[in-house]
Amino acid sequence: MKKNFTQNSSDSERQQLRKQLLTRRGQLTSAERLAAEHAVERQLLALPELQQPCRIGSYYSVRAELPTQRINATLQAAGHQLALPVLHPIVPRHLLLLHTDDNTQWHRNDYNIPEPALRCQDVVPLQQVDILLVPLVGFDAQGNRMGMGGGFYDRTLAGWRAGHFPNLQPIGLALDEQFVEQLPTASWDVPLPRVICPAKVWDFRR
Repeated sequence: MKKNFTQNSSDSERQQLRKQLLTRRGQLTSAERLAAEHAVERQLLALPELQQPCRIGSYYSVRAELPTQRINATLQAAGHQLALPVLHPIVPRHLLLLHTDDNTQWHRNDYNIPEPALRCQDVVPLQQVDILLVPLVGFDAQGNRMGMGGGFYDRTLAGWRAGHFPNLQPIGLALDEQFVEQLPTASWDVPLPRVICPAKVWDFRR
């Protein structure tokens, strides 16, 4: 899929491409997704930043996303602290990160996504996170990211883009099939500095 889009692409073009990418992702078998998860896990654990314990913001994969449950368990077993998102209870369409461990209680949110039970003592401010693993529907050769359209991660990363969290390193996790040459973008979209796929680690920092 190498159709080019422009900055002024309409919402209908974005929705059309999102639908195509979701369909492509959904056509993978469970075995193919499992193999992709193992490959991404190896790529992630090999990063220099993860050779010592750090605090990682991750997410709970759903539907046909690259599976993350094994990745999350492996990160915890390796000594990293893990925080997963919950829907912000006060500010609409924003996320909070909560520390999780083996004692975490889980429930499903309004989008039917499992999330840790909200406890104030478990909230992890973004400035305390070293690496934030970000889900996506598609990404391109410039690091532009397409999500599900709710803008949750763009809002979460807006402060990082503005330079407020200089130690935070966002990293997208994706299937190889989610790459396109160029995505339609909007002013609020936050490009990612790196994306890990089964076949390679895309580094857009240079």
